[in-house]
Amino acid sequence: MSPVDRVVATLREAGVDAEVRRFDQPVPTAAAAAEALGCEVGAIANSLVFDADGTPLLVLASGAHRVDTRKVAALVGARRVRRATPDLVLAATGQEVGGVAPTGHPAPLRALVDVDLARHPLLWAGGGDHHTMVALSYADLLRLTGGDEAAVA
Repeated sequence: MSPVDRVVATLREAGVDAEVRRFDQPVPTAAAAAEALGCEVGAIANSLVFDADGTPLLVLASGAHRVDTRKVAALVGARRVRRATPDLVLAATGQEVGGVAPTGHPAPLRALVDVDLARHPLLWAGGGDHHTMVALSYADLLRLTGGDEAAVA
């Protein structure tokens, strides 16, 4: 099963009727995704994996923000939080950097969800590869990830 198929299956199992859009060109950044979708960059929910003292941490951040790793470290009680290596991202999610979805991973990840995403009635998140995006609500994003709401910027 492809990463996108796992994402779609996980969404269906959770009862989330998410629109799935596939693009001919890759949309590996929030700016590229927002342009292709015709939405604000802030409505893109970037699924970013960090290394928190050796443990993968999923941060769902508004595409309009940069994650403050010191703030995130304090929120999760880690000494150090830094961007995960591509190998750690793939191992933790089954998906490649630039196409990570908030769900469809081999095992649940601890997650923080950017409170600023709540401003948007419709969010777009990676769908498991560089060409796919899924639409969902903030409430669905919280429920799917089991994430904690947090100011991460």
